[in-house]
Amino acid sequence: MRFPVSYKDFSLPKFIHYTSCFLSMMKEILFVTLFYYPGSEAFLDPDITWPTRSKTRNDMPNLMAVLTREVLPVVKYSELVNVNQPESCAVCLYEFSDSDEIRRLTNCRHIFHRKCVDSWMDHEHKTCPLCRTPFISYDMQEAFNERLWTASGISDFY
Repeated sequence: MRFPVSYKDFSLPKFIHYTSCFLSMMKEILFVTLFYYPGSEAFLDPDITWPTRSKTRNDMPNLMAVLTREVLPVVKYSELVNVNQPESCAVCLYEFSDSDEIRRLTNCRHIFHRKCVDSWMDHEHKTCPLCRTPFISYDMQEAFNERLWTASGISDFY
């Protein structure tokens, strides 16, 4: 006794499959034409308040990034006194101007534009973009973890 490999005489499942694929494609086309093209608001009922787009994961900074930003100092480029400072940001490759806000990393002493390193942190990176040294030094890690647990509400479990 062998198991059948295919059902050539029975074509209903293929028909159902092709029909469902076609209906799904038509639904997507209808949805795109009604909701994504300009002027589509005229088709919607004005009395209904439609919810705004919820924030995605990339729109909301994670808690660790927020706490790391609090630890790392922000200074103006003109306030840095070290002669050996780089002239450009390693993330965006733009040169620093005297009025730029700079975030100086405490472990490796590298400097970046504040927005560049903040967006780096928003993507859940915990290390320097240049040398991969952790943002938080090992001697500060315990205190940082306690702040993180307290802010997230996990401290009750530890």
